[in-house]
Amino acid sequence: MTAGRALVVGLFCALLHNAIMIGGDWAGLHYALSLSVSFVTLVLLGYRLHSRWTYEGAMRGGASFSRYVLVAVANYPVSLAGMFALVDVAGLSVPVASPLLTLIMFAANFLGNRWALRASGASRSARPARSAGRRQGERRDSGA
Repeated sequence: MTAGRALVVGLFCALLHNAIMIGGDWAGLHYALSLSVSFVTLVLLGYRLHSRWTYEGAMRGGASFSRYVLVAVANYPVSLAGMFALVDVAGLSVPVASPLLTLIMFAANFLGNRWALRASGASRSARPARSAGRRQGERRDSGA
């Protein structure tokens, strides 16, 4: 269920990101400025959607938002470098480069968001154990 919800939210965010990038290009903005607008918009919207719907039982608050922002900040230079490589070096247009880069980065974002929005201790202990070697209530991660 989580993967399906992540796909829905990820697809929505990807479409919005590409609309901002392509719209900015059509308006004559440099892709770096459009990427900054998309970054702020999608960090705020993506955190809200993922923490309230995708990852049920997610810890919400300053700590999880900080982790979510950390994942997004780590992606920002990769996105900027990817756009540079695809647009300035390879000569692709922004309407082609932006969706291509979105596809490349989807898996990394899923894994990062899963870490950032891990379930709270109460929700983890309420779920049945998924392996014979793990008893109910044991932590699935180290909290790092």
